[in-house]
Amino acid sequence: MSGPARGGIDLGGTKIQAIVVDSGHAVLGEARQPTPRDDGPEGVARAMAAALSEAAAAAGVETDALKGVGVGSPGEIETKSGVVSNAKNLPEWSGSFPLGDRLTEALGTMVAVGNDVGVATHAESELGAGRHHDSVLGVFWGTGVGGGIVLKGKDWHGRGSAGEIGHMVVKRGGARCPCGNRGCMEAYAGRSAMEAKARKLHAKGADTDLFKLMKEHDRPRLTSGIWERALDHGDPLAEKLLDRAVKALGAGIASAVNLLDPEVVILGGGLGVRFGERLGPEIERRMGKSLFDHDHPPDFEVAELGDLGGAIGASLLVV
Repeated sequence: MSGPARGGIDLGGTKIQAIVVDSGHAVLGEARQPTPRDDGPEGVARAMAAALSEAAAAAGVETDALKGVGVGSPGEIETKSGVVSNAKNLPEWSGSFPLGDRLTEALGTMVAVGNDVGVATHAESELGAGRHHDSVLGVFWGTGVGGGIVLKGKDWHGRGSAGEIGHMVVKRGGARCPCGNRGCMEAYAGRSAMEAKARKLHAKGADTDLFKLMKEHDRPRLTSGIWERALDHGDPLAEKLLDRAVKALGAGIASAVNLLDPEVVILGGGLGVRFGERLGPEIERRMGKSLFDHDHPPDFEVAELGDLGGAIGASLLVV
């Protein structure tokens, strides 16, 4: 093992990914658990601790021997206190919860908490698809749609909420978003919103095998894998809703590019990584149509660190 080991936890709307890495960022052990849908933040914190403990066991270390553990979480993050508020893609998490303190107690080591997409973008800018660029826009397409920004090699958080690309309005007065506003990109492209729309249309008689596939593969929700299988089968509703998502992503990303002018856009997240090769070119094409500077578009890349990018980024919080 090279140097003291660190832990990283990526908290998502459907899964918790935990890893233990060495000082060279090599993954020594990993574990994954579904994000629990009951018991609110307390239940989520217990599952996170269990996942990290499993990853540590796979790496052959005790959690209290780790240099520290970094956490990437959705919601509003108080980095100094480790309190997470309004993580609306997680169960019963509309208030504030001391996630850092809970995990410190459970794991016996220092815990640092950061924004999930922010740390994933940071990891891509240091170790992945953005490592040769000074300015990076990360777009993470999953349960919701999150964004991260690196400018002149430094993470940009604004006053704490910078990068919320999923809540850029792509259609004024449009579909209701989980955030409560209307017309956000996430209302069309977020996996949760796509599932809600699919259920609504299916109830009205739309032809689809999405929910049949979900049951066949014993999934409680329409995961990225279910969407992929449906698309492979030529499912008409899956094709319709993914096309709708791609159009929203292209419009929203273009608006962010017009504002920030980054050197590269990196597409990540559960849906982004799974569909990056297949749908990424069409997202890029849609983005290009709405750019102000058509002659100098940014590079467009799929996240190189894949599913582990968020957890690797979280581990970088341990310094």
